[in-house]
Amino acid sequence: MDSEPLVSIITPVYNRSATLNANIESVMSQTYSNWEMILVDDCSIDDSVKIIEGFSKLDERIKLIQLTENSGAAVARNKAIEMAAGRFIAFLDSDDLWKSNKLKTQVEFALKSKVALTHTTYEWMDGDGKSMGKIIRAPKQLDYKAMLKSNYIGCLTAMYDTEIIGEKVYMPEVEKRQDYALWLRILRAGHSALFIDESLAYYRVGHDSLSSNKMETILYYYKILREIEGIGRLKSAYYFTIYLFNAFRKFYLK
Repeated sequence: MDSEPLVSIITPVYNRSATLNANIESVMSQTYSNWEMILVDDCSIDDSVKIIEGFSKLDERIKLIQLTENSGAAVARNKAIEMAAGRFIAFLDSDDLWKSNKLKTQVEFALKSKVALTHTTYEWMDGDGKSMGKIIRAPKQLDYKAMLKSNYIGCLTAMYDTEIIGEKVYMPEVEKRQDYALWLRILRAGHSALFIDESLAYYRVGHDSLSSNKMETILYYYKILREIEGIGRLKSAYYFTIYLFNAFRKFYLK
């Protein structure tokens, strides 16, 4: 068994010139070296493409794909997954950061645990990259039923194993919460997710981030339960109530 299998890092990009340098540098600083970073630009009108091209000239592991029309994060991520060559598929949005030992710690854990999906603790930072003192943890193990109650998995920390699953798994192409729908898709197949209780990433909280509109995010949670998971109204209402409680605890309580 390969002790250092290739990790494909999936990064959608849209007008992120202000954060891309730090984002890519956090990947380049990884103590684990067998990775490729696939950045899919969704028709940015700032200097995002120029920044990525500059890094790709310095490091051949950094790869740029440009979409011909603005299509949204789900399409961008799926294009990157399609092009990915790695056994492991990891996710990092273009305004977030990884700590230098993130991949090494997670790959070693995933190989040892032999589980389809792993994720870690992460911390919140503000738009300037300063810590907000908020640390997000999750249950030690998650199955499909538990995951219906909340999106416990931070996308910037998630990594799935195509060898355990048997194939690449793509995100449903919805406007929001496509990451949550992906975790449900993996767990619905009978797999489980294991949590590493070590903070290995920084999530940037900003007004213009994909997840900044909390009310829309909450409504999309219900939409995923009803339209993608096919859960009935009564049971969806039950899970939705639990989700609201968990969301309040996550965003407003330390």
